[in-house]
Amino acid sequence: MSEYLLDASALLALLHREPGEKKVAETIANATICTVNLAEVIGKLQDTGIPNEAAQTAVETLGLRVVAFDQAMAFEAGRLRVLTRALGLSLGDRACLAAGIVLELPVLTADREWLKLKSKLGLVIEAVR
Repeated sequence: MSEYLLDASALLALLHREPGEKKVAETIANATICTVNLAEVIGKLQDTGIPNEAAQTAVETLGLRVVAFDQAMAFEAGRLRVLTRALGLSLGDRACLAAGIVLELPVLTADREWLKLKSKLGLVIEAVR
């Protein structure tokens, strides 16, 4: 079973060797990512000029558990819109939080703003930097 659910920002910190990469590297062997956030990562890698095949290979070699964004997660992400609007969270951000709630996994992110949500969501959220 996975120990953490990765937000796209956390995985990108690892792939781009940004601050926080060490924390992500320590958890990668037991990490999960949802399909919405995986799509975000691939898109962001392509934005930096990495071809699709290379981006896909970079992610696949990590051996992450990938979970489909399902109906329960979709309803949860919709519910989170009101709670997260003031922080300006995107649909991808809410998808990650929703997956964490549904899967009952702590979430690892590079976005420190999410820490403001811990008490509101009853979810373990850790920032990598």
